[in-house]
Amino acid sequence: MKKRNRKWIATLVLTILVLGGIFLFLWNTGFFAAAKSLEGIQDYIARFSPYSHLVFFLVQLASVVIAPIPSNITAAGGALLFGMWPAFLLTAGAVVLGSAAVFWLARILGQSFAGRFVSQKVSDQYLDLIRRKRDVFLALVFLFPFFPDDLICILAGLTDISFSRFLVIVVLTRPWGLLVASAVGGSVISIPIWAMVLIGLAGLALFLVAMKYGDRWEAWLLEKFKQ
Repeated sequence: MKKRNRKWIATLVLTILVLGGIFLFLWNTGFFAAAKSLEGIQDYIARFSPYSHLVFFLVQLASVVIAPIPSNITAAGGALLFGMWPAFLLTAGAVVLGSAAVFWLARILGQSFAGRFVSQKVSDQYLDLIRRKRDVFLALVFLFPFFPDDLICILAGLTDISFSRFLVIVVLTRPWGLLVASAVGGSVISIPIWAMVLIGLAGLALFLVAMKYGDRWEAWLLEKFKQ
């Protein structure tokens, strides 16, 4: 037991040191000043050539863990610099890793960690839903870009959902929005404003219906899988 505890503590310290190092690097190189606009982020990343891809990955990791910048926006900016697929793969990898990191830190450190990033209002609004609806709620939140995905990853760490189950949900759901953002940023697809509004309304309607009937759908699907 003691050996396992030492291993957990060592991993925790290493994680904090790595994240702290990324924060100091971004701070000292002017990222947070550049992050006021998409153009600023693009210029910031481009000036690190030929290591721009690595810096972009660190920026995307930071967007989940320590910087309040939507990953979809930076993914679109990265696609302009690197193309759709490199930007998507780098962003998806960073987002999955960042989601796992904040979940794990919340699971180990508890409310003391979560409270530093998640306001009481957001916690009151979502934590009970995550506990009651769990898989259905997390999947829908990660699929649609209307919710504070990164903060919900932290709150999920305060629930009884297993790390492996959470990670599977993240891998299956979070990359889709990033793929669309990368495609838009790389000019592979172009979505007019009116279409984005319709997609948003349709997504919200689907979310509300799924929240009401999600438990029934999940039970029905599980029953079908058992047959």
